Amino acid sequence: MSETINKKLIGGSFIVSPTDFSQVFIPEDFNEEQRMIAATCEEFLQKEILIRLDEIDSQKDPELMPALMDKAGELGLLGTSVPAEYGGFGMDFNTSMLVAEVIGGGHSFAVALSAHTGIGTLPIVYYGNNEQKAKYLPKLASGEWKAAYCLTEPDSGSDANSGKTKAVLSADGKNYLITGQKMWITNGGFADIFIVFAKIEQDKNLTGFIIEKSFGGITMNEEEHKMGIKGSSTRQIFFNDCPVPVENMLSTRENGFKIAVNILNIGRIKLAAAAIGASKKVNQLSLQYAKERKQFGVSIETFGAIKFKLAEQHVKTFVSESATYRAGQDIEDKQNELIAGGMDEIQAKLKGVEQFAIECAILKVHASETLDYVVDEGVQIYGGMGYSADAPMERAYRDSRINRIFEGTNEINRLLSVGTLLKKAMKGEIDLIGPAMKIQQEVMSIPDFGAAEPEGFMAKETKQVNQLKKAFLLVSGAAVQKLMTRIEEEQEIMMFLADMLIEIYAVESTLLRTQKLAAKTGEEAVALELNITKLYLHTSTEKIAYCGRQALESFAEGDELKMMMLGLKRFTKQDPINVTHLRREIVKALG
Repeated sequence: MSETINKKLIGGSFIVSPTDFSQVFIPEDFNEEQRMIAATCEEFLQKEILIRLDEIDSQKDPELMPALMDKAGELGLLGTSVPAEYGGFGMDFNTSMLVAEVIGGGHSFAVALSAHTGIGTLPIVYYGNNEQKAKYLPKLASGEWKAAYCLTEPDSGSDANSGKTKAVLSADGKNYLITGQKMWITNGGFADIFIVFAKIEQDKNLTGFIIEKSFGGITMNEEEHKMGIKGSSTRQIFFNDCPVPVENMLSTRENGFKIAVNILNIGRIKLAAAAIGASKKVNQLSLQYAKERKQFGVSIETFGAIKFKLAEQHVKTFVSESATYRAGQDIEDKQNELIAGGMDEIQAKLKGVEQFAIECAILKVHASETLDYVVDEGVQIYGGMGYSADAPMERAYRDSRINRIFEGTNEINRLLSVGTLLKKAMKGEIDLIGPAMKIQQEVMSIPDFGAAEPEGFMAKETKQVNQLKKAFLLVSGAAVQKLMTRIEEEQEIMMFLADMLIEIYAVESTLLRTQKLAAKTGEEAVALELNITKLYLHTSTEKIAYCGRQALESFAEGDELKMMMLGLKRFTKQDPINVTHLRREIVKALG
């Protein structure tokens, strides 16, 4: 492991390099202006959205969602990432994430807004030419025009580049005639602008186009009947020789797949922020209900089984939040570094996000699975009322499920996180081989049983996190050595490695947040955060040990397996702690 502590603006480098807590962003760092923006978003949710969730979900009034989008546009919520010269706010990355978090508690409306501001608008922000930006961005920022993103097809989901939609140049050379079918298109029913991906002639890769609904040649099916997010418009859209002016090609020919990948990276981390906002809402409702609901003459919050659920809801949400804003600031800092180095601002913003594709994938998985856990336990805390459509948990439960499918399934994102890390290692961007070899040597050596325990605030927890990194490098290094280029074909092993990687990033982010907060407010003021960190470190260590064993048993055998198992056991060793006491203290602190 590297002994140099500095802020390495290289995505994925956290696994081999320690991070100084003073160099990470934590939610407590948001300034007054940013908190006021969050308060504005919350007020909008309370006054305009949460009071009419049933009406939104019924879709009886097809004009309701567009009208609510218009109101959001009046507040500037549709232009958070649009540059000021085009009528937006041009917010920094973490501020736009904060908006996504708060709006994330808005159920179907949150989906509509994020589709418009993210995958619907950002392709033009990042890839549009000056004329395209001037024409489209002001109207998208104000809400005069609504946007949708058309990538998925019936036979092309995770394998997006296999899409069959075709673009044929017209005889006069003025238009591309687009023909094909797109499905699961959010905002499809009311969108004015479609970002559409198609292949020109026999091209290998997709090309992006900006299509106005008014161009013609566009038809669509009725609204999809979905498990959740019932109020969001989801349509199949058919393009039948839709004439698109050649000047509406987005970026360059065959650059569409790259556009899709980079925009999805942004979508993944923004989805994580939205899931955090939804998790917080459900955790608050669960706590409130547990206080009010009485059984056997007392509030159910006094029961240990309920305390367990409330504590885990809060802990998982806190952890996702810590990791998400850490990565968000790293992206922003990388973008600023590239701009300072002379790179064009738009190109720098794209490269900044691309650099942290690993973290974006990690966060999408962690936060969406946190939300699923939180809503599931929310239903259980509510009991019978949790199953009733008259209480809030039923909708929260249904609406949460899509997040593990949106922006690439969690399985794809798991494979992506580890696969991208290994590719960076192959290119020499991150040195995984050196640290992995050192750890294999360490496994062969005799442990130093007389080593002194580390001293200082959370020094023991810091050492434990570093040991978990060694566990990952041990297992991943052995897997690569054994399987070589075949490792990506062994998806079960890749999944176990991904879960180890995800837990390490999540728990380290939580540790760094607690350390930084302690430095700002004093160690006595962070009792809650310290308990959260200890509890999550304990449970994540157990999960990492489990995943490591499962992975090793999938490719190693005999003496090699025994030796690796001993090493894994050494690196995931931990002292017993009273987790019940920690959870009870956490719930007590929540009030």
